[in-house]
Amino acid sequence: MTTPMVKFDNVTKRYGSLTVLDSLNLEIAPNEKVAIIGPSGSGKTTVLRMLMTLERINDGVIYVDGEPMTHMEKNGALVPASERHLRRVRGNIGMVFQHFNLFPHMSALKNCMEAPIHVLGLPRVEAEERAAELLDMVGLGDKKGHYPSQLSGGQQQRVAIARALAMRPKVMLFDEVTSALDPELVGEVLQVIRRLAKEHSLTMLMVTHQMGFAKEFADRVCFFHSGKIAEQGAPEDLFNNPREERTQQFLSAVLEAG
Repeated sequence: MTTPMVKFDNVTKRYGSLTVLDSLNLEIAPNEKVAIIGPSGSGKTTVLRMLMTLERINDGVIYVDGEPMTHMEKNGALVPASERHLRRVRGNIGMVFQHFNLFPHMSALKNCMEAPIHVLGLPRVEAEERAAELLDMVGLGDKKGHYPSQLSGGQQQRVAIARALAMRPKVMLFDEVTSALDPELVGEVLQVIRRLAKEHSLTMLMVTHQMGFAKEFADRVCFFHSGKIAEQGAPEDLFNNPREERTQQFLSAVLEAG
């Protein structure tokens, strides 16, 4: 067995009396592409936010590339991680958000250079080369000097993907990356993600409501309901022959609406 790239071991997240994730156990293999689907409030985005350490967990342990991220070893026992430990392990993870979160006062190129310079300590020339290469890869080589306000939503989201990749992560997280886009711009962003999945050795987790894309992109689909994985499996099994009644209800409602 290879070591999972990401492992949730009995992870629980509560907000006061509300349990958003309930003893989640989930292992994702290196280079595996996993789509997370489910109704609003089922805990999907919380999974990604905990991996980015934007949310602290209440119980359990999250491992990244075989190493505990939320905890660290001290005198043979696991204790809650220090900020320094969290930052180091989180360096393996990149995230693309629903709302692009670009720096409005920086060009596309500068947006992709900032973190490698300040976080990784990359020399400016090298960071600029890397940023330019990645903008070329997402089809925006001619927009390097443009500011976010001069770009369409689809172009901004592609800059956000290049920016996340500039940190050379092992794991990429995508949180509803097309839901803030006009319908005609969705395809260009999905095309970039398809290419990433095909050409790069990346473990990818995608929260999405694009069922057709999830079916085509993912090695595995996890259906979340009430803070738990209600059903998971290969896309063709889960979409064509869901076993759980709740999965059937969700898919028929979504496919009817779409």
